[in-house]
Amino acid sequence: METKATDSAAKPILKLEQVNLHYGDNHVLKNISMDIAAHSITAFIGPSGCGKSSLLRCLNRMNDLIDTSSVAGKIIFDGTIDINERRIDVTQLRRKIGMVFQKPNPFPKSIYENIAYGIRIAQAAPKSEIDGRVEEALKKVGLWKEVSDRLKDSGMALSGGQAQRLCIARTIATKPDIILMDEPTSALDPISTQTIEELTLELKENYTVVIVTHNMQQAARISDSTAFFYLGDLIEYSPTKVMFTRPQQKRTEDYITGRFG
Repeated sequence: METKATDSAAKPILKLEQVNLHYGDNHVLKNISMDIAAHSITAFIGPSGCGKSSLLRCLNRMNDLIDTSSVAGKIIFDGTIDINERRIDVTQLRRKIGMVFQKPNPFPKSIYENIAYGIRIAQAAPKSEIDGRVEEALKKVGLWKEVSDRLKDSGMALSGGQAQRLCIARTIATKPDIILMDEPTSALDPISTQTIEELTLELKENYTVVIVTHNMQQAARISDSTAFFYLGDLIEYSPTKVMFTRPQQKRTEDYITGRFG
């Protein structure tokens, strides 16, 4: 199994080596090895229950929150740090590797505080700096013009698409290196979905994005590399154009052409 999806010689920002995940007696991920390139969009695809969201949660140790979970193998971040080592400060890790969830989950706070709160926790900063970073984050996700005159309004009152962009702004405000997205458009209408996809393409200029999606067209539209998972195994990992035109594995071809899944 090839672990690199491209021929790039650049050092991967994430390198997975024989990663296994168990939930109790359930062997969810089996010997996953792959490299994820910096400043790229990598899509995880596969049928429900294949392990793709579980792997995403391994990348910033969200599975630590599940009592029955256990992870083996290495996940090397930025060439030197095995994030599974006990000495790792998980809070700091999650600032470097942020997560955007399937359902928009604004805090029950104002639009401004949704973003400022994380900045304050991460570091002591004067209000002028926080104001600037809130504005910068909202501009990056295309929300500033829509909400600049109502920053004191509740983030919970935004539409679904706006709320998801607010959650992305909240994530990038803490200056991560990697943004993990777990089906970020599955609960959104087509127009909001298009907006999030366009935003994701812009984000890779400054961040690395890993996205789980059930939408084959979405993976084909926005990702540079695609990994296909089935029953906990990584079946195929290749540049997206290759996977969707010349898949190397029969199971991959059957899945992307709709024969199962």
